[in-house]
Parts: sequence; structure tokens; C-alpha cells
Amino acid sequence: MAAKLALVLLVVASICSHSEASKLRTTTMTLYFQDWSAGPNATVIPITGLPGRLWSFFSFGTVFCTDDPITEGLDKASPEIARAQGIYVTSALDGSNTHVLISIVFTNSKYNGSTLEVQGASRQIDNVREVAVVAGTGKFRYARGYATFETVYLDMSLAYSVIQCNVTVKHY
Repeated sequence: MAAKLALVLLVVASICSHSEASKLRTTTMTLYFQDWSAGPNATVIPITGLPGRLWSFFSFGTVFCTDDPITEGLDKASPEIARAQGIYVTSALDGSNTHVLISIVFTNSKYNGSTLEVQGASRQIDNVREVAVVAGTGKFRYARGYATFETVYLDMSLAYSVIQCNVTVKHY
């Protein structure tokens, strides 16, 4: 009797998990972070670091706060669709990794108010950096997936860069 009950429970659990998994949708998108790290309109700034040391992306212990506009195209004049709000922490002693904690907060009509939560170690020396998408809200409720970051434009004299972010998530 116990074996039959266990088998019935296993079948029911399998059916339930299959029906839930079939509701998952996959969304892929390309976003462009417009990043200004100096000047009066800086969108990423160091907020703390080790005393007596230069606060930079390559200095262990430096913490940055960011509120980058995210556009639908590479050009900074293309329509803003979201904001990248969060923190970066240079977390490797040798400065090679930055820990990323970012909320992508959508402002466009298609996803307005929805968010994607991005988290993970980002190897600064890599051309393409991959981090996890660990959660989401609104249209991206229960999101799971990954995001890649690639610096596609850099102007050191203006302290301006454009980071292409490719996102793939599964969500309800």
C-alpha cells in the first residue's frame, strides 16, 4: 500500500512540476548602459574604500554606487528604457573581480515598473563578463537567467563608456 501511495504522489508531483515549467517564458534582450564615471553628471561614483588608498575599480575594497540610464540603442540619445541602480564592490585582493548588485528598473511602456535583479562576480579583465539574473518582479516575476556585459565604447577623456548588456531570463 505504501509503495502505491508513493508512486501516486510521484506521478502527481511530476504532473504539477511539468505544468508549472510549461508556463515559463524566455525573454532575451540587449540593453545599453550609458556610464559616466566623472564630472557633474556622473552616474557611477565611488562612495567608500580603504583609507589612504586610491578608490578605483581596481582597488580592493572600493564600493561604487550607480544609477546608469539604460537605452535601447548604443547612442546615448536613443530612448531610455530603464535604469541600472545598485552597487559594485571591488572584491578581489588583486582588483580583478568586482561584485555586481544591480537592479534593472524598467521605465518604458512595455515593462514599466518591472525589475531584473543582477548579481555576481564580474571579472574586470575579461572582454565579456557574465553574471546571474537571480530574481525579477512585474513582467519578470521569478526570473532566473544570466546577463553578459561588454564594454562597446570607451572615451577615457570624458570618463564615458557604453556597456552592452545581453540578458536571457526564464520567468512567469
